[in-house]
Amino acid sequence: METAVKDTEQEEELQQEYENLEFQLYRMQDNLKKIARNSNVIGIDQSKEDKWVIVYSHEDSHSCKIMISECDAAYDGTWDFSLQATYFDNHTIHIGDIKGPANKGYGSICMKYLKEKARQHNVSAITGDIAKRDWDHVDRLVHFYEKHDFDVSVDYEQKSGEIHWQDY
Repeated sequence: METAVKDTEQEEELQQEYENLEFQLYRMQDNLKKIARNSNVIGIDQSKEDKWVIVYSHEDSHSCKIMISECDAAYDGTWDFSLQATYFDNHTIHIGDIKGPANKGYGSICMKYLKEKARQHNVSAITGDIAKRDWDHVDRLVHFYEKHDFDVSVDYEQKSGEIHWQDY
């Protein structure tokens, strides 16, 4: 009897998981169409929480913005996460700001695509600053950048820092 109950519970869990994935797929199709009207869709990825997200960008000769939109809600014209960078010169991209919720894996997804953009444009370095306004989460930033192979230098007295990634 106990085995039958467990089997039924597992079947119900699988059915629920299937329905959630099916819903995300339909939402993804609809969101992709809406996002592609005004942006360059550069990928579909999965977050740490196993949520599907659409990765897209706006780019011109001076700047690059990589954005993420979740697929569990209808796209309303706004992003859920964003990494903003400028082309500093022919060899460097400078990260200006990263906006959005922490600890969902969105920063890692955007960083992967930023590095791809750098390689596509034959840009060998990515730089950035850690500013005083970031000080309440400086340890998390240092961990994030080091995880993505950046050299990180922090001046704890001045509450500032610099990051540098070199593609060899």
